[in-house]
Amino acid sequence: MGEVIVITGLAQGMGKEVAKMLAASGDSIAGFDVDEQNIDVLRKELDAIGGNHYLDVLDITNRKGVLAFRDAVLDKFGKVDTVLSNVGIGFFGPFEEVDLEAAKKCFEINVLGASTIFQAFIPSMRENMGGKLIAMSSLVGQVPFPFESIYTATKFAIEGLVQSILYEVSPFGIKMAIIQPAQVSTDFAAKIHHLPPEGSPYRERAKRFIDRDNKLIKDATTPSDAAIKIIKVLKADSPKLHNQVDFMSTFFLFLNRNLPKSVRDKILLNHMDIKV
Repeated sequence: MGEVIVITGLAQGMGKEVAKMLAASGDSIAGFDVDEQNIDVLRKELDAIGGNHYLDVLDITNRKGVLAFRDAVLDKFGKVDTVLSNVGIGFFGPFEEVDLEAAKKCFEINVLGASTIFQAFIPSMRENMGGKLIAMSSLVGQVPFPFESIYTATKFAIEGLVQSILYEVSPFGIKMAIIQPAQVSTDFAAKIHHLPPEGSPYRERAKRFIDRDNKLIKDATTPSDAAIKIIKVLKADSPKLHNQVDFMSTFFLFLNRNLPKSVRDKILLNHMDIKV
């Protein structure tokens, strides 16, 4: 018998691939995204696959809307087995030049967005004495990258958020896990890669970082391959707390655990072609 799985930010990329694969295996899918056009496309694809699904066009920052979505999902399916918080945006730029008002949006979506969807479904999971809450984090949630200070901060926050909540909900049979991709071959990074202005002391190094990142993304794990690994986490009876979906994240997290910081830093700067 299939499970009921909620996925936020499922109109494109890894979230979309996860939704389609789960539907094909007999699970019921509920989710939302702000991208109305691609939600319509996904709805047609899920219709063709068959099975139950409930999709909505919704902004994760609309907390009342998320609660209404929660109520509609529970009314339709009766329960939710797993929630995957997949919605998120990137943020790129030298910290000195960051618009902190714009940075607030990244925290609102990445950190409070995950908080919103988890808080919405914890009560029903607690009453049912079971469920899984899975957060999409990143390699940079443990290994900070230059020019991604704001994005890095949101992912560090996600790591702490999940581990703190886990202490509170585990007595009710609720499991939690974190997924930590590095690079996946989507347009996620391209949307945020903007060079600092002419005259910026960071411009030349930022350009090298962007060029290197774009090259790595071309050969990175595909959304479909990442989705296969994500689904293994979603379906595990007792998922590991930290889970990777690509070699780069596994490699750098291994270095982060086992090498002195000075050595790790040298490897990272060389890898991203930004050594001074």
